[in-house]
Amino acid sequence: MSVAPGFAERPPLSGSRLALLTVAMPLATFMQVVDATIANVAVPTIAGNLGASFSQGTWIITSYSVANAIVLPLTGRLAQRFGEVRLFMWSTALFALSSLACGLSGSLASLVFFRILQGALGGPMMPLAQALLMNNYPRERQVMALGLWSMTVSVAPVMGPILGGVISDSYHWGWIFFINVPVAFLVLLLASSVLRGRETRLSRTSWSAVSFGFLALGVGAFQMMLDRGKEFDWFNSPFIVALAVTAVVGLTLLLLWDRRSPDPLLDLGLFRRRNFCVGTALISLGMMLYLGTVVLLPLLLQSRFGYTPTWAGVASAPVGLLPVVLTPLIGRNLHKVDVRLVITVAFAIFLGVMAVRARFSPQADLAFMIVPQFVQGAALACFFVPITSLTFIGLPPARMAGASGLFNCARTLFAAVGASAVTTIWERREAWHHARLSGLIDPYNPVWGDRLRTLTDLGFSPEQAVGYVARQITNQGFILAGAEVYKLCAFCFALMIGLTWLAKPMSKSGGGPGGRPAK
Repeated sequence: MSVAPGFAERPPLSGSRLALLTVAMPLATFMQVVDATIANVAVPTIAGNLGASFSQGTWIITSYSVANAIVLPLTGRLAQRFGEVRLFMWSTALFALSSLACGLSGSLASLVFFRILQGALGGPMMPLAQALLMNNYPRERQVMALGLWSMTVSVAPVMGPILGGVISDSYHWGWIFFINVPVAFLVLLLASSVLRGRETRLSRTSWSAVSFGFLALGVGAFQMMLDRGKEFDWFNSPFIVALAVTAVVGLTLLLLWDRRSPDPLLDLGLFRRRNFCVGTALISLGMMLYLGTVVLLPLLLQSRFGYTPTWAGVASAPVGLLPVVLTPLIGRNLHKVDVRLVITVAFAIFLGVMAVRARFSPQADLAFMIVPQFVQGAALACFFVPITSLTFIGLPPARMAGASGLFNCARTLFAAVGASAVTTIWERREAWHHARLSGLIDPYNPVWGDRLRTLTDLGFSPEQAVGYVARQITNQGFILAGAEVYKLCAFCFALMIGLTWLAKPMSKSGGGPGGRPAK
């Protein structure tokens, strides 16, 4: 069979074509990552407009995330079958069409259906954007390419909820999805102009329907468990227990079947490479902690500190400033230092920010919210690029799409774990603090008696005084619970510093991700 030559046989891009590729691939990634979070804040608006309840409206999020999570690890096999360039172009175009259909939906059922298509059809976009960027960059500049790609992954989760809030407050909710269309058109225009004639080798390998079924069953059940767990009180619900068992059984059967298959669905042999295994663990756990706190901060600000969605966005947005400045600098100079040291600096900064956050109090002002967010941007710049570089050291171009699919699937799933775990821990710790503080409201407690007299002297009736104190107890409970969550995250980041040094260092002569691990 005649096939097109692969990237390994083509010279890297240069000049204006390289510049256009550098714009197109991160832009595609930014569009998809934003779309994964932009609808979160608009669920009440969309559900109300379509005549559905809030709990029904959450399927707008769940349907997308489940479909996306199932397709992500298939990217490598799909790229072998159809070609990386062709698959990326079709995925982007179909993502745009399904986005348009989402915005035009007139019922919740149709919106959920098109969100499933949007998540599935757009699944290969992000890993292919990463693979195409690396495979077309000169080896000595691949770290810079990864830096530009990673910057979009770190900033987009913050921008998604802000953009979603602005659109749902000021425009029809359909624009949450319509804005993907012109962005996708620009990505297609740029990509087609620079990737023409650069298709990768095709491989007519057979498909295992059994492997795909186990993958869809395991990953889909796991993602649904994360999305619906809090609503059903986690493992107190037979439904969530059933999803957990299904996920474990499905993924276990996938591993057993693929081990015996002569043509496995997933390239699980990648995990025999120490740096891929450690790097995937680092990005997964790091995103779990980071995204969990990204979700928690706006909740604290809006529910306990009285911030509007706009001001909560203002307080959260500074995290994206330093990555824009530092990421290119780190990308240019990463080969001069031990990558593990840079990652250690990232986790140390995360640890410090979490320790500061743990000092939350009702008197915390806007500066207390903004400054740690700004500093955390330095951690993001030292986090994504070095870990991604360390993970892909020594990988041949033919395995890059599959590796990127597994890497991004793990990152996405663990980010969902972080969001679910953090909000659950926060709410349950608040309940504990609420019960403890409520016990102080006792007619035999002299402290409560003094407080009650003070409030009645200020004009409160006894009933009003009790109601006022009850609200304060709730606020205090949530703030104390938030501080405990940040302390836990700080402890976890400290442990991850040790995990970092299990990886092999990058070779100084390797030139980046395409080089070899140092001996």
